[in-house]
Amino acid sequence: MPSLVTISAAVEGLVDEAAVRRLIACAGGHPGPVYGKNGKPALRQKMNGYNNAAMHAPWVVLVDLDADAECAPLLRQGWLQAPAPQLCFRVAVRQVEAWLMADAETLATYLSVGRHAIPADPEALPNPKVEMVKLARQSRRGAIRQDMVPRPGSGRPVGPAYTSRLIEYADRHWRPEVAAQRADSLRRAIECLRRIVEQA
Repeated sequence: MPSLVTISAAVEGLVDEAAVRRLIACAGGHPGPVYGKNGKPALRQKMNGYNNAAMHAPWVVLVDLDADAECAPLLRQGWLQAPAPQLCFRVAVRQVEAWLMADAETLATYLSVGRHAIPADPEALPNPKVEMVKLARQSRRGAIRQDMVPRPGSGRPVGPAYTSRLIEYADRHWRPEVAAQRADSLRRAIECLRRIVEQA
């Protein structure tokens, strides 16, 4: 049996890391080292370095669109004019939370909320992270509310274990192939990774 293609990655944060590892595996690759995880400005600074590395080996760089550009192609063009052949540079519209939300059935179960509470078109949300916190606030499980919803007066946008909860969900429950049916930027990311695996 041939060995799996190892794909290195660079991401903004820890939730993105969990998502990108699942995507690489879903595309038939083996997740290699994941770099970055220090926010978007730091990731952008090192973009040329990642692109150079992709001249010699498969790489994926995942970034959130946020409100930085009207659409993913504009952001990609602004960051990198000439991507290397083995670079899969993908943009989550508008945040990776939208991709997680797109698998509505498993997310509803994980958060203990009604299936109807999950937005039907997560990529149309202006701020999926805010929506994820709203969903957690509706949870029937006290532990989810405690972990994911910010404490009153904390001044924080998310709860103390928001990140670790989403990592757990992405690792154990999220189905990227199902989510891709409701998140076009996710579908494109999986297709891009599959092409890289096939060409390696």
